[in-house]
Amino acid sequence: MNFIFVSPNFPQTYWNFCERLHRGGANVLGIGDAAYESLDNRLTDSLTEYYKVNSLESYDEVFRAVAYFSFKYGKIDWLESNNEYWLEQDSRLRKDFNITTGISSDDIAKFKSKAEMKKYYALGGIPTARQAKVTDLEAAIEFTDVVGFPIVAKPEIGVGAAETFKISNLEELRHFFDTKIDVPYVMEEFIFGDIYSYDAIINSDCEPVFESSAKFPPSVMDVVNQKLDLSYYVLKDVPAALKKLGRATVKAFDVRSRFVHFEFFRLTKAKPGLGKVGDFVGLEVNMRPAGGYTPDMMNFAHSTDVYTIWADMVLYDRKLLQPGGKDHLCVYYGRRDCHNYLHSHEEIMQKYGDRMAMTMRMAKAISPAMGDQSYTIHAYSEKEKNEFLEFVSALK
Repeated sequence: MNFIFVSPNFPQTYWNFCERLHRGGANVLGIGDAAYESLDNRLTDSLTEYYKVNSLESYDEVFRAVAYFSFKYGKIDWLESNNEYWLEQDSRLRKDFNITTGISSDDIAKFKSKAEMKKYYALGGIPTARQAKVTDLEAAIEFTDVVGFPIVAKPEIGVGAAETFKISNLEELRHFFDTKIDVPYVMEEFIFGDIYSYDAIINSDCEPVFESSAKFPPSVMDVVNQKLDLSYYVLKDVPAALKKLGRATVKAFDVRSRFVHFEFFRLTKAKPGLGKVGDFVGLEVNMRPAGGYTPDMMNFAHSTDVYTIWADMVLYDRKLLQPGGKDHLCVYYGRRDCHNYLHSHEEIMQKYGDRMAMTMRMAKAISPAMGDQSYTIHAYSEKEKNEFLEFVSALK
């Protein structure tokens, strides 16, 4: 199998995908804009060849790189970045080189556009918040007359919570229109709820070969915009109601042969037309693994290796890896350099070092959402989780 991995060096942990493919016998070819000398040795050891482009933003350059690999190694079987940012470019390259695996350019809109997503949620019978495309202030006021304040405004096509705003009154709505960036926006009614993810590796028959779930803060948007600390955790298992909706979403969007990250609200306040407290409501679909180091947290929580499971899906269309141990919680906390904490790094390591799965400085590209300094621990009960979060978050 000839597998082209686009941007294999970012996110930093993506060398794992390449290594597992290489270990499984694939011919792994990398395309990126980083110098070869700067790449992690574990990545370069997994690549048959690496083609450096000046910019991954240049379609012509990346096209020439794929053409070079195609000429040298023959038919390309897979092309993938596992990155939301390159999703559209990946699909265009597949079409141009007749690569039949992965998302096609004809299907890209339903995965990129938050407005298009609504249609497919409806096909699956999955409840979602009411939404309207942003055109002008007058239309926005009409929308708020129907759903009330607060509302959420977010780019129709975008990754993460960047340029996303909670708008609580007419004054803030006017300010939004005076200052918003010049991209298409959508507005949605505000949902009071916690965010849960449905994370899965899907085979070519729209069936999950691996499933996991994480609980996130109610508003990653606030984490980014207000420079709050981020905490979230991977659950021991996927709640039954969420698993049912996650699988229904896979079918509705006709997802095949991918690692996906779907987000749902779990209502903390009943919403007429959506559900009662505790019900799950669709938020958005992401055709990529969960961000940051969440795949590694899944490994810790489930005593498994999602990189191997994904590679086996690619190579054999099934899961070969057997369960490795007992499931438990895996908890993340991201601190900000701008805050003055009660407990030092050394104190945290002294208290939790034996349960510390990872601790590191976060890359600038992901620190707005993930924090500057991260701590990730194994936790075997809700009590342990809560005690850790209280200790690491305490301020002077």
